[in-house]
Amino acid sequence: MVLLYVFGAVALINCSYYFLFSKFSLLKNPDPSINRCPTVSLIVCAKNEAENLEKHIPLWLEQEHPNFEIILINDASSDETLAVMQQFAQLDSRIQIVNVKNNEAFWGNKKYALTLGIKRAKNNLLVFTDADCRPSSHNWLSIMASQFSEDKQIILGYGAYEKEKGFLNKIIRFETLMTAVQYFSYAQSGMPYMGVGRNLAYTSTVFYEVNGFIKHIKIASGDDDLFINEAATSTNTAICTSLEAFTYSIPKKTWKQWIRQKKRHYSTARLYKSRQRYLLGLYYLMNLLFWSLAVVVLFTHFWLYGIVIIGLRLLFQFIAIGKAAEKLQEKDLVALIPLLELFLLFTQLSIFISKSDDNNTRWK
Repeated sequence: MVLLYVFGAVALINCSYYFLFSKFSLLKNPDPSINRCPTVSLIVCAKNEAENLEKHIPLWLEQEHPNFEIILINDASSDETLAVMQQFAQLDSRIQIVNVKNNEAFWGNKKYALTLGIKRAKNNLLVFTDADCRPSSHNWLSIMASQFSEDKQIILGYGAYEKEKGFLNKIIRFETLMTAVQYFSYAQSGMPYMGVGRNLAYTSTVFYEVNGFIKHIKIASGDDDLFINEAATSTNTAICTSLEAFTYSIPKKTWKQWIRQKKRHYSTARLYKSRQRYLLGLYYLMNLLFWSLAVVVLFTHFWLYGIVIIGLRLLFQFIAIGKAAEKLQEKDLVALIPLLELFLLFTQLSIFISKSDDNNTRWK
């Protein structure tokens, strides 16, 4: 009987998180109308991204925003990245190039390159994306920029992955969905803790107030989440989840590539503020305990009560995560939520207990 009580308590904690997530998932989709179009600088840092830049620079230039510049940063590329940037810069005066050479690379990889780009920007309002990201519409830049106000100096957007065939693609998109549900929900609750560099905006004022990336300059990842973790507050951060303001990236093609990427990303979580580490860690632990105890309870005399608890917990999950998936255009994942969650839990566990390459300071 004690086991059943413990199982019920774990499920209750699970459901409390889903209640928190509902602050985002049940939020009405914002009106995509653009009320203001402030001048902004779009900043893109690229390393060996010649092919992606050829595809995406035209999409950025086609943004229907009245006044913006594009800062293209070549981070010591060994391919034709710089040549592609120069080709487009000759055709459009809105493009400015920052060229980071190999002899500067030791200063701090992508974060050093981004700092140079931010210093080059003429405008206080900065929007960031990656070279492999395409905007979901011609209004992406305007919608992101319109979220800025006197109080809101950090804007968290959604960086999705393209839908492709295969289970790996579903896992990648589900993990991206769950990450977004969490950082949007915490931001809505006044506890912003991260954003994704694929779709992010903040002011240069905020950047300089926290001395940029200096506190974590030697960490390979974290130009997005660690910076937001340090700079975001309950009053200066807003979320932008308009369908026209998404960005889409091409996902990894192999399990090895994806796991390597996740190791790099997860290595930054240990540097989050203590309250956020506790809340995120508790969520993961309660999910792991729930599924572990569910198997045990179903083989006891109280299996019927166990089924009721499992059913209630899954109901809360399908409401909170299902609504979020619908909002973020990931409806095809809803029916697979329990399977995807289980697989992701144990994949993350294997990553956590394996030795990650924390000493790697190069981002590519």
